[in-house]
Amino acid sequence: MRPLRLVSGLVFLVFAGTALAGLPTLTYEGREYVELSRVADVLKTRLEATAQSTHAQLRPAGHVITVTRNWSRILVDGVPVVLDAPARVRRGVWLVPDTFLARVQPRVQPVTTVQPVAAGAPATTAPTVKAEAAPVALEELRFRSYPAFTRLVLETSGPLTARVEASGGKEARIRLFGLTADARTEEIGDGFIEEARLERAGADAILKIVFEGSAGEVKTSALADPPRLVLDFLRPPETVPSHERRDAVTPLRLIVLDAGHGGHDPGAVGPAGLQEKDLVLDVTRRVARLVEDRLSVKALLSRDGDHFVPLRDRTSFANKERADLFVSIHANAHRATASTGVETYFLSSEATDTAARQVAALENSVVQLEKTPGRGGRVDAVKAILWDLAQSEFQLESSRLAEVVQDSMTQALRIPNRGVKQAGFYVLGGAAMPAVLIEIGFVTNPKEERRLKDSQYRDEIARAILAGLAEYKKKYDARVREPAPSARAPKER
Repeated sequence: MRPLRLVSGLVFLVFAGTALAGLPTLTYEGREYVELSRVADVLKTRLEATAQSTHAQLRPAGHVITVTRNWSRILVDGVPVVLDAPARVRRGVWLVPDTFLARVQPRVQPVTTVQPVAAGAPATTAPTVKAEAAPVALEELRFRSYPAFTRLVLETSGPLTARVEASGGKEARIRLFGLTADARTEEIGDGFIEEARLERAGADAILKIVFEGSAGEVKTSALADPPRLVLDFLRPPETVPSHERRDAVTPLRLIVLDAGHGGHDPGAVGPAGLQEKDLVLDVTRRVARLVEDRLSVKALLSRDGDHFVPLRDRTSFANKERADLFVSIHANAHRATASTGVETYFLSSEATDTAARQVAALENSVVQLEKTPGRGGRVDAVKAILWDLAQSEFQLESSRLAEVVQDSMTQALRIPNRGVKQAGFYVLGGAAMPAVLIEIGFVTNPKEERRLKDSQYRDEIARAILAGLAEYKKKYDARVREPAPSARAPKER
């Protein structure tokens, strides 16, 4: 270990056998990056990824670091860490910001600290004092069902430690250390889990999961800001349809089309009275007819009338139907009435820019019209997005879908291209498949509103969306016909 030095009363950190600097950098998108393979060398491990992978992993000394392409949020042993910039893949090489080691290394390698001392005072070694852990209160327990697993999330007042004590037969038992919570039962009834029971056990709590059939594997992870314990219960392989298994690749067969807003939620309203809910329902119906006629793909609508559908129910419907794609269709609004053009979004907890963040906030405000059964309060949309990470698995495919749809829309409609963007859209958060949200135009722009009222123009919009879906399907089905990944490269983990 290198000697420690004390300068100007600062605390210095020295990591066993490695340095925080010294890696060659390259400039990409205006900032400094380093090759992830070089980072792996510093951490004495290897990079587990290919140029086509969605995720890359490093496993230094019993830890697991997961990096997701185009995301600035990584996981270190399941705990999120936000980088200064997204991870990128350039010419087949994985790149991370040059500050990556400084963010990650303290979490995966031993550190020695030296406390500053007053000038002339004798150096002493102070005993380590371990603070007594404060009680952890349960803020909320929620769940969501997916085709291959059911996720339970316990949001708490502080970090929570858990241990799976038993999992077999028709029950799983998880001890939650130091959790203060009243006994309660959550009815789930999703065909896999019957119910979740929270019981007191001295200073701890016990979470009992009662399965409708055989118990599945349990995976746990912890998230921060706010503190959450995430429990994923994986369905036994024999209960998951073959086309839903992670290693299965099948042709695209079913799309769920989601017309935004509806019922007592009109969405954006134009200066001449055009309501977003009516516009997008009409366009969505036209897209559905074209999809079934031209693509020979089944299309289902999350709503087929003027009624209100809670945001969570829209993706829950898509999950239940085991859709291959989820496409949400909306119309834009802006206080600057000259705003024009189309844009397409896919989900990210970090917005592309301020404008993208504002669009997401506007669409997410719909949840304020929802009442949460049994709680009597309103849903916190930001929390609801953050806890549900299922969409990250499909981010690469979602971005591909967004790109081809956006290109098709701008070329066919000859309308300004506002680009493909990322933001935290609640309606996309629960989708267990690639998902995008299309803003087909600005109803608040008087000129654009007049076009959007025209039936012929709505047909053009529908055909443009269809062309994008057709191009995506063509590329998707071509990948399906390629040899299995294991025959070409190491399988992504």
